[in-house]
Amino acid sequence: MSDWILSIEGTPAGHTAAMILALTAALLHAIFGSLQKGRIDPWLSRGAIDSAQVLLALPLALFLVPWPEGHEWLLVLGALPIHFCYKVGMALAYSRGAFTVVYPIVRGMGPVFTVIGAYLVFGETFSLTQWLGVLALMTGIFGLAVYNLKTIKVDRDTLVPALWLAAGTGGLVAVYTTYDAFAIRGTPNPFTFLAWFFVVASVDMPIVAALRWRRMTDRPPLARLVRLGVTGAIIAFGSFGSVMLATRLDKVGEAAVLRETSTVFAALIGWLVLRETVGPRRIALMSLIAVGAVIVELGG
Repeated sequence: MSDWILSIEGTPAGHTAAMILALTAALLHAIFGSLQKGRIDPWLSRGAIDSAQVLLALPLALFLVPWPEGHEWLLVLGALPIHFCYKVGMALAYSRGAFTVVYPIVRGMGPVFTVIGAYLVFGETFSLTQWLGVLALMTGIFGLAVYNLKTIKVDRDTLVPALWLAAGTGGLVAVYTTYDAFAIRGTPNPFTFLAWFFVVASVDMPIVAALRWRRMTDRPPLARLVRLGVTGAIIAFGSFGSVMLATRLDKVGEAAVLRETSTVFAALIGWLVLRETVGPRRIALMSLIAVGAVIVELGG
């Protein structure tokens, strides 16, 4: 598999594969976000997911992929503090705001900052047409968040802090996307970075969740947390793994923009699963997000 990934890197086939991977990551990331928000404390849910990620990824890292060598260990370890800050930001935002308000803000902050980071780090540039697509996508994302802010009645007293937390966490999305792209490109075998990433960058939240669990009086059933953890870990492998491979195969900025169509999937999940209200205005804004992503892809 790694030989095939390396063989199509930077080719038209690699571009197509990166597009498919980024869109796959968008769908899976929306599902992943809804699992963390869900009906269980977001700190516990993330801790359960990360625990399962360590347990499932460790055998792969130890026995199925080449181990990192030299500076490659630094690339893997460098992901830990960035992703820890991101996960803390997500948990803080989710504990204060509705999923369909918080999630679009987090994802909406990412594309422009990631495109700028890709320019500074990798020398990538966007055409004018692509920038118009980014503008359309971000207009849809932030329009969706503003509409949700005006119409959603739950968590109103904590909604403004949730939005500030979501905006800051969105900046961290751009940081980790750029860093992960740099790291996976700096590792000869991309699956070496992926396997060890899911081990190393997942050891933090289980500790936080365990400390929180000890202080709770109304604890969710342990079996439910285990099911959530395993399901979330498998989805995370597909979501984060797909977008990381996409940034290895093609432009980081384009992969980041396509991934943010996850807000469309998130709105549908919020409506169908979490029973949050959806109407024609939301549908129009979701369509604008999708149109923006298409413009970015066709304008490249």
